[in-house]
Order: sequence, then C-alpha cells, then structure tokens
Amino acid sequence: MPVIKRAKTAFTAGELAPELLGRGDVPAWANGAMRLRNVVIQPTGGIQRRPGLRHLSTLPGLARLVPFEVNTERTYLLVLLHQAVRVMQDGAEVAVLAGPWTEAMLPQIAFTQNAGMLLLLHPAMRPQAVRRSDAGVWSVGPFLFAAEPFFRHVPSSVSVTPSGTTGVVTVTASASVFAPAHVGAQLRIGGKRLLITAVNTAATVTGQALDPLPSTGATTDWDESAFSDAHGWPVSACFHQGRLVLGGARDLPNRLWFSRTAQFDNFDLGEGLDDQAIEFALVSDQLNAIRAVFAGRHLQVFTSGAEWMVSGDPLTPASIQVTRQTRVGSPTDRNVPPLDVDGSTVFLARSGRAVHEFSYTDLQQAYQADDLALVARHLIVSPIAMAYDSQRRLLHLAMQDGSLATLTIYRAEGVTGWTRQETDGAFRSLVEMEGTVYAVVERAGRFRLECFDDALRLDAAVWATSDGTGKGWSGLEHLEGRSIGVLADGAPREAAVVLGGAIVIEPTADVVQAGLPFTHVVEPMPPETVSATGARMGPVRLVAITFRLLATGALTVDTGRGARPVPFRRLDAAMLDAAPPAFSGDVTLRGLGWRRDSLAPLWRIEGDAPLPFTLLSVTTETRTTD
Repeated sequence: MPVIKRAKTAFTAGELAPELLGRGDVPAWANGAMRLRNVVIQPTGGIQRRPGLRHLSTLPGLARLVPFEVNTERTYLLVLLHQAVRVMQDGAEVAVLAGPWTEAMLPQIAFTQNAGMLLLLHPAMRPQAVRRSDAGVWSVGPFLFAAEPFFRHVPSSVSVTPSGTTGVVTVTASASVFAPAHVGAQLRIGGKRLLITAVNTAATVTGQALDPLPSTGATTDWDESAFSDAHGWPVSACFHQGRLVLGGARDLPNRLWFSRTAQFDNFDLGEGLDDQAIEFALVSDQLNAIRAVFAGRHLQVFTSGAEWMVSGDPLTPASIQVTRQTRVGSPTDRNVPPLDVDGSTVFLARSGRAVHEFSYTDLQQAYQADDLALVARHLIVSPIAMAYDSQRRLLHLAMQDGSLATLTIYRAEGVTGWTRQETDGAFRSLVEMEGTVYAVVERAGRFRLECFDDALRLDAAVWATSDGTGKGWSGLEHLEGRSIGVLADGAPREAAVVLGGAIVIEPTADVVQAGLPFTHVVEPMPPETVSATGARMGPVRLVAITFRLLATGALTVDTGRGARPVPFRRLDAAMLDAAPPAFSGDVTLRGLGWRRDSLAPLWRIEGDAPLPFTLLSVTTETRTTD
C-alpha cells in the first residue's frame, strides 16, 4: 500500500464550488477547500476565525446604511428607515430627521456625496439633499434645480395654446397629455418657463409664468420637465470632473445629464459652450436602462444590459465620447452601488450569480469585466448589498438568504479566495467606514445595527455591565429570553439565559463579553485519488495529520471518529475558569478507518468556542490500496 504525504500550505483559492470536485488538475484544487465558514483568508495563506459582531442599537424596521464623510476627522453613518433617517457617529445617535421615502423604496435608493451635501435618489422621489451645516445642524430637503433639464415626452405634433403671457396662465394642449402628477412640473413654451400649479383636465393646466411667454398663439415649440412625479426622477448620480451627472429616470431610462461645471444645480444646455450642460441618450441595439454612474478613470455607466465608458478630457459638449465596453448588465430590482477596489470597479451582474471587476487595460485601451466568483459560484446567490474593507482587503456581499460571502483579494500575492459568513439571523445591509464594516442584521424578526469588532468573539455581542458583585451582568436587553454565549475574563463559560436584560454567572468575573455563538468550519477538498497513469485508485486511509496553528485558543477536529476537542496541554483545576493560553505550534493526530466515499473530506474542523483560531498549514499522511 503506497504512502502519500501532502502539505497544504495555503487556502488562498478559498471555498470552491461543487462543480470543481472533478477538477483535481486545476491549481485552485491544491489551495482551495470544500467549506470555509465563518473564517477569513489571510494574505499569507492561512485562515482565521472571523471577528464577532458588536451590537450598536435596535432598529424599528428594515434599514439601508449610507456613509457620510464630512472630512477626515468626522464621519457619520446614515441609517435610512421608513420616512426617517438616523444620523450616528461612533455608535451613538446624533440626530433623527424625517424623510419622504418609505421602507419599500429603500432597496432602490441611490446616493452620492459632495462636501457637506449627500444626495438620495429614487425613481419615484424628488432627489433629497441631506446636509450638515458648519454649525453642526442636520437637515433633509428637496434638491432644487437652478435650471432643470427639459424633454419632449409627447409627440412633436401636439401643440399648446397659452391664455396669456404673464401671471397666472391656462395652457390648453391639442391632445390629452397631462396627468394630476404634473403639478409642480414646468412647461417651456418657446424657451420660456411656466410652473404648473393645477391640472384641470387631461388637456388643460393652470400655471404661473416664470418668464414672459412669447405669445398666446398655438405652438408646437414646447417641452416639459425631464423629471417630475409624472415621468419619474433620476435613478443614479455621481460627481465627475466638476459636474453632477444624473443617470436614467423612469420614463427616460437610457439618458444622461451633466450639469454645468461647478454649478451642480444648473442643467441649462445654453449654446453648447465647454462649461455648459450636456445631455444625451445611450443608443444601441438593446435597451440600456441606466442603473449606476461611477466616477473612475473615466465616467463609467452601468446599465441593465451593458457597461459603457464616457470619455473626454475634459468632458465638454464637443469632446465627449461614449463607447460600449462589455455586455454583463446590472441588477434592476435594487441599487447596489459599484465599488472601487484597487483602481478597478467591482459591480454585481444582473444574473445575481456573478461579481465582476471592471478594469481598464492600457494595451487594448478598453475595459474588461472579469468574473471574481467563477470558482465559487455557489456562494453568490442574489446579492443585496456590498461593502469593501480596504484595510483588511475584504469584499463583503450580503445575499438574499441572509448569508455573507467574503472575498479576500491581494492581487500581487495571488490571493483571491471566497469564504462564507453565517450568523444567527440574516444580513440585510452593509457599509464600510474608516475600516469598520457595519451591518443591518435581522434576528428573530427584529432588526439590529451591528458592526464587526476584532475585540469580540460572539455575535450581537456587548461588554456587559456588572452589578458590583461580579455575578450579575446587565445591558443585554436586545437578547432577552435568548440562550447566549459568555466569555468571562477571556474564558468561555456555560450558556446563560437572559432574563430582565441580565445574566448571572458563577464564579465571579471582572470582565464579561456576552452574545450569540457562531461556528467556524473548515473542510478540505476530497483526496485526489487519480494515479499518474490516470487510473483511479482504491479507498483512502488517513494515517496521521498535523495542524500548524498560530495563537489558537481551541481546536475541534473530526478525523473519522466524530468531532473531538484537542487538548493542547494538560490543565489543572485552578486553570479551568481562566483564559486558555494561546497555542502556537504543531498538533499531530492519528486517523482511523478507510474512506470509500471519494467525495468525503479526510478531516474536518468545526468549533463554536469563542476563542481565537488561526490555521497556517495542514500536512497529511495517507495510504491507498492498489
């Protein structure tokens, strides 16, 4: 019986899709795993148990998280709720403001920021501006155009006849083109504006002349507000080269508008001078409903069916060029803003099963869209939110089923691997600010604001407050009635039930961390049982296995006899309630029995102890039959 020794020194390919179980010839097989749950991949190749989630506040319902960075010293988290927004800083509530959006609108809301103003957009809502004054006063209100864009929404044969040229004017159209939602929109007749104040019939409106109208005669030289309650509002926006760029609207899904340079509220086209506004549609052989605009190396436009590049240095009405680059498409049922990751733009595919990296190649002078999830397709199922932690180089995606897929990405080191994070609940929204990833988590039908915290080992966790005796610990109202995990003075204790927002532990402790436990799982790919001649060999037996660990507090392994904790060293009774010393070094275990299931892994690590765990490498010794 031949003896085979293999050393697995890296997990840099991450968790691999089941479709790769027959591809032992690909490089990802050697550096991949069958399951990596609640761990993250380190740039050096090892894997580490993920940090816990710190509880910040309980929310009244579903929420959407938006970052607001005033300057390098002041960053705020906006929590969008039903008809309200909470402004938070360092976990504390700063202000609560009313807003016109509803909970049903939250998934489609887009946002962009410039200095002290953040714009919120939705196709059914006039753009709203969230502002913070120099005096620290917060406000939410409509974004008002100094000169709004206009468009001819009806056939060119339809004429209008105004009853006067100044003051209050009644306008009669030659066809039924008006609806009650036109109130608040503007008409432009012969280049002069009129604000609609009432809709009398489908063919007549009353308005206030903002400019003296040219005449009272019938004319086909008229148009109306490009955006209104009748035709929808902008879908997306960004700031690029000193202009506010608006992309798409409900009735104008493939159109782009550029404000005048340094005049973000002025969309007057004027005479086409270099600093004046720009407007055009994306025209191709398919509908391109704009879903996002992104200011990168060029202005990037992400539509329902393709990705576009808008170039021009600088962008002017005469120099602007529009070129379709790739044909992937972005989701239409929700707004998930693209993110910059090391100079490339990461966006979600419309299929809901892929994550693409939109990057520019100098050689081809064009963009390409590589799929980052090609070997981990099973983890990407209908993403609903995305956040990138640039300090740890982790890209997080929240899925429709509540799980979290995490990509560790270090291109220079060849590390691009996915893992999956799970919690007792569901991730519903994500955002990253100053190296901290915040999440809206739904637990038992209630929504919580939480964040990943390296100092915590449990989820929905807090540092409990002592009653002075060291036995009673409070501050756990958000976990009322739950059986929770307890870490006292760094040592795991038995599970406790929260009653009246508090728990009682024995013996006493000085510092207590309490929250919901989670389990980390590591399963390797099945043993490759194909010989050099291409013939499949017989059953496999694990003879011995060695785990190289770093600063690990607990290890539970199944090598064929069920999951069993591994004692690093013998502890006396006085040490049982103390924090276990971190272990670094090799742990060697013996295997048992022959494995005839060719798809079953030879070993499995699974543990819920709220202690650090870092696995650097695994060395196996196996035997096979001829």
